Amino acid sequence: MRLRSLVLLLTLVFSGVLPTAASRTVPSSQLFQAATSVARTSKPIEIPFDLVNRHIIMKVKVGDSRPLSFVLDTGDKYSVISLDRAKELGLKLKGEVQMGGAGANMAQGAFIEDSSFTIPGLSGFSQPLSLALPIGRMASGLGHDFDGLLGFDFIKEFVVEIDYQARVLRLHDKGKFIYSGLGEAIPIDLKMRHATGHPILEAEVTPNGGSPLKGKYVLDLGAGLALALYSPFVNRHQLLSTSPQHIKAFGAGAGGEIQGRVGRVAELKIGKFRISEPVTLFSQDTAGAFADSELAGNIGMQIASKFKLFLDYGRSRIILEPAASFPEPFDRASAGARVHAEGPGYRTFRVKNVLDNSPASEAGLQPDDIISAIDGKPATDFTLTKLIEMFERPVSYKLTVRRGEQILNVTLTPRRLV
Repeated sequence: MRLRSLVLLLTLVFSGVLPTAASRTVPSSQLFQAATSVARTSKPIEIPFDLVNRHIIMKVKVGDSRPLSFVLDTGDKYSVISLDRAKELGLKLKGEVQMGGAGANMAQGAFIEDSSFTIPGLSGFSQPLSLALPIGRMASGLGHDFDGLLGFDFIKEFVVEIDYQARVLRLHDKGKFIYSGLGEAIPIDLKMRHATGHPILEAEVTPNGGSPLKGKYVLDLGAGLALALYSPFVNRHQLLSTSPQHIKAFGAGAGGEIQGRVGRVAELKIGKFRISEPVTLFSQDTAGAFADSELAGNIGMQIASKFKLFLDYGRSRIILEPAASFPEPFDRASAGARVHAEGPGYRTFRVKNVLDNSPASEAGLQPDDIISAIDGKPATDFTLTKLIEMFERPVSYKLTVRRGEQILNVTLTPRRLV
């Protein structure tokens, strides 16, 4: 089956959940149809969310379960629960489904029978839950429980207004919704081959020193990146040669390790909106989602969050309304290390990768180092989200690091790398 957002590229060089693609599509006859009976009102229903490592986390209940953490994901057609969580809750699993992603490998999940989910605060809402996939292992890269995904089947029931600044979703009656703001409506294609249910829009990328290049992009709110360009598009236009500076991209997902470089393009244009010098992943994958020849690439949360978004699938459009953060440049510093969070509460921070010639390598950090304190404060006082935010500032930090039986003190000074 094709899920476009199950890959984690969680790194202090370049952070995000990136899209995935699988080898086969699940027949719609094998999935339950949505069953929704929400009271229709003239006012939108507000549902708060947490923004965790650039991902929208919503509370969901499966049956009479405790509240679970699901990621809102426009890069996914179906609502999905972690296979481990499905087993823990005793859900009825049947058959097999193959899941792939960026990289060449495949993973195995299952269909679910006789199960549904609800959302606290959304009275009268219920939808069947049909798929269980092995996504829970990605929680360490998120630094938070990762129990499932809410995709197209949920979004299409409403006009979904996403207000990143206020950390709230506003769910509008899709039959009565009338937009009267100052944003721009962008047409989307929800039925493109291999991308059914994923919002595909047209945009222009201008390489450094080059002319604008038109292409089709997935708007992928489950991707914490800014922009990813897929390898066929990169190769066809020789885009790596036009990026004056680029570094290795760290990342792994449902299909294995990601191959690519991180740099910049001069501009991304969506409708009338121009985004200058977005940090960009130039894929070098030869299989999986980032080798998709039909699409130019993927537009993720770091760009989407510059807007208040209205997902209006019933009218095949999204509406982009610039937020206060729209003019802010992509000038974050970087540590040059990928860190995962483990243990109770995800408060043990383990270095997974270190980029050569980066602040992390210059500080002497190595893979498997445990960051136990920052500026004298125990690491347990932080979350992975907070850690990443800190390391995106060009400020020196005194780190206490545990390496086997050794305790080391190092100074890490993040800086802009691309």
